[in-house]
Amino acid sequence: MIMAPAGAKRNILERLDAGEIVIGDGGFVFALEKRGYVKAGPWTPEAAAEHPEAVRQLHREFLRAGSNVMQTFTFYASDDKLENRGNAQRFTGTQINEAACDLAREVANEGDAMVAGGVSQTPSYLSCKCEDEVKGIFKRQLDVFVKKNVDFMIAEYFEHVEEAEWAVQVLKTSGKPVCASLCIGPDGDLNGVSPGDCAVRLVKAGANIVGINCHFDPMTCVKTVKMMKEGVEKAGLKAHYMVQPLAFHTPDCNCQGFIDLPEFPFGLEPRILTRWDMHKYAREAFNVGIRFIGGCCGFEPYHIRAVAEELATERGCLPAASEKHGNWGAGLEMHTKPWVRARARRDYWEKLKPASGRPRCPSMSTPDSWGVTKGHADLMQHKEATSQEELKPLFEKAKASH
Repeated sequence: MIMAPAGAKRNILERLDAGEIVIGDGGFVFALEKRGYVKAGPWTPEAAAEHPEAVRQLHREFLRAGSNVMQTFTFYASDDKLENRGNAQRFTGTQINEAACDLAREVANEGDAMVAGGVSQTPSYLSCKCEDEVKGIFKRQLDVFVKKNVDFMIAEYFEHVEEAEWAVQVLKTSGKPVCASLCIGPDGDLNGVSPGDCAVRLVKAGANIVGINCHFDPMTCVKTVKMMKEGVEKAGLKAHYMVQPLAFHTPDCNCQGFIDLPEFPFGLEPRILTRWDMHKYAREAFNVGIRFIGGCCGFEPYHIRAVAEELATERGCLPAASEKHGNWGAGLEMHTKPWVRARARRDYWEKLKPASGRPRCPSMSTPDSWGVTKGHADLMQHKEATSQEELKPLFEKAKASH
């Protein structure tokens, strides 16, 4: 049956406390870059103010696919990131954040969805700015979220647990539920803090929900959240858990994830997970106790639909988008060719090993391994555009590593 699940408009902690599954949305910066509304490199979300119709439509597609969370398109919407490396803006950070909140609320009100205000890591932290300065950046975004009365907060895409703690401490002052999501793998954050210890620190900082987003494929992220859960339980603490991974296969990634892959960001398409991979991901996440399940870069609405369909029995509903789909390819029964009609079954798609169609391509890549993180000269950020003189040694170093 296609219907809105029970408990509509309760807050996220009420839903999770009741054992319900919350379905997140997908990857806005990658989806909108492909559609021509976001610039790769800065990955900043000025489209919320510049092209609201595009952002609104993507929200609607995720809602129709089964999402319960409309996350504000405020990834990298901090003032320092909006000005970084010559990324001149026609809109202020406040304008972008306010527009993003309005769009998310408009679409959330069309269905069973909550609005989450999101902040992410900052260039200021990478450049070793002080705690007060970094927290001030988060506070300016939080002021907009409070003004717009979002339903809960997400601190996401943090490579260093220390900066994530600072973000949680700021967001917690709103009185709203707070999620904290790191972009790390099983090896821990970029200072080597283990996933379990990261999770304990985030819970102690005030996070109600902890987990992983971006940088790695679904199964790697689920494995990492499981390690976080074990750490929290061992410490005698309580939390809920979330996961919003990439929609790309990344078995060859190192500790910095897919940004080190030579295919990042314009050659990743051969790595995209199928909807059938997403069914497996959703089931694995559910089985390890994760109840906030969504996606990040590469996740399109059909991926989220697959997650919602896999968990339809537990949720008591199918997403609206299933009207035109048919679970496990049932619509193929109507195809004109008999050999395609024969594929209208779950066991066919679950067992399929898709071909890439690229005979001379390797199955995996050698990641870039520059081995730098916060405080290194290579990561000092600035407002001026990157010059040709600065780029030349980077090109030479890249050639030497390949």
